[in-house]
Amino acid sequence: MNSKQRLRTRFAGLAVLLVGLVLSIALYRLSVLDHTALAARAAAQYDKPAAALFDRGTIFFDSKDGTETAAASVESGYLLYMNPKQIVDPSGEYEVLTQYVSLDRTDFMAKAAKAHDPYEELMHHLDSATGKSIAALKLPGIFVTPEIWRAYPGGSLAAHEIGILGQDAASADMVGRYGLERSYDGILYRPSLGSSSNIFAQIFAGLGTALGGNSDSTSRPGDIVTTIEPTVQTYLEKMILQTEDTWHGDVVGGIIMDPNTGEIVAMSSWPSFDPNDTANIKNISLFSNPLVENVYEMGSIMKPLTMSAALDSGVVQPDSTYDDTGCLVLNGRRICNYDGRARGVIPMQQILSQSLNVGASTLALKMGAATFAHYFESFGLSSRTDIDLPNEALPITHNLQVGSDIDIATASYGQGIAVSPIGMVRALSVIANGGYLVRPHLVKEIDYVDGTVDKIGPDRVGPVLKPQTVEEVK
Repeated sequence: MNSKQRLRTRFAGLAVLLVGLVLSIALYRLSVLDHTALAARAAAQYDKPAAALFDRGTIFFDSKDGTETAAASVESGYLLYMNPKQIVDPSGEYEVLTQYVSLDRTDFMAKAAKAHDPYEELMHHLDSATGKSIAALKLPGIFVTPEIWRAYPGGSLAAHEIGILGQDAASADMVGRYGLERSYDGILYRPSLGSSSNIFAQIFAGLGTALGGNSDSTSRPGDIVTTIEPTVQTYLEKMILQTEDTWHGDVVGGIIMDPNTGEIVAMSSWPSFDPNDTANIKNISLFSNPLVENVYEMGSIMKPLTMSAALDSGVVQPDSTYDDTGCLVLNGRRICNYDGRARGVIPMQQILSQSLNVGASTLALKMGAATFAHYFESFGLSSRTDIDLPNEALPITHNLQVGSDIDIATASYGQGIAVSPIGMVRALSVIANGGYLVRPHLVKEIDYVDGTVDKIGPDRVGPVLKPQTVEEVK
């Protein structure tokens, strides 16, 4: 054998070894990583599945003690259905079935009477033991088939933040529609078995990744760990319900964020929903997160930011005073304190202590439109926060650019401009964290199925306020 032949033999051997290695990786992915969905598909091949069988990454809550609990996971069990054309004794079969499951007799008999209908669903999400027991009965016209579904063990806990799934019309795949389910769909997503993204496409995607090719969102799936602490989240939701019971608001919400890192420890709004049971929800706007997707005139909680800007720009000092006249007339419009009462010459501190509109307006006018607008923009009030939730609303702050006296005066106490609650929380965090603008986020870690981990740390800019200003305002 000459040198060229030896070289060809070695090359062929290496090629065979490489192909074997790649196939092993692809088979590992199918047999281990996609085991749940594949097993269900194999078991269901002689039955009539109600929907495509799928797999999906898990969303975790992360307790401060380091334990992780599932906020969204995939569960498997059985669907109970009938073929009315094959039912022999509807009443008798109903009596047998109700020894295992609870069924409405009227509904069961109505479905059984559809003599020309080959398929009627009776119950979803049977546990494996019950499903197998019913299958063993071999009742004429009564069948079970494996099914997989998205489960939310916490029920309505952080429902707006976790989100829900929906079926994609084109591919029949289950994809994220709201919340983190949508924002991180590219990581959580697995192609539904039986859809256009079939098993062979998964094999070749695995081959491409193993060979070092570019991977799409389905070739590097994983789980996500949220920043939400379930105990704190539960407490916040309890407080929100108590607030609703007392004040009967159309929308009630709250956000607890670490101002130093931007991690959302808890976030919730009312009215809410249970993502395990969405079939009877008629108004889909209930799924939207008003703390991110809506903007509001925030009112007097804007005043600490106005005070910060005034101190930082040097137009007033902590020991300055001003003459509170109770009302001002600006550009032909009259604005007043909440009670219309004048306080006379008082310290600056009283602007915050008594929440005085005239005081906040006085600070804004002293700064001037350009300086005032500059500070509010540096607090992030004119831009989205880029939180990792979908459909974040853009603030309405064009009055800052108009710059008339009445526009900046009303903006100084939170009227005439509208921002999202999460945008307001980010802005106030500047005072709490020493002067920095942070990016709010709900995911702290991505655990890919290939074993790699991405840690999501703080993302902040600044400082946008001097340290002395922050201490004086605090």
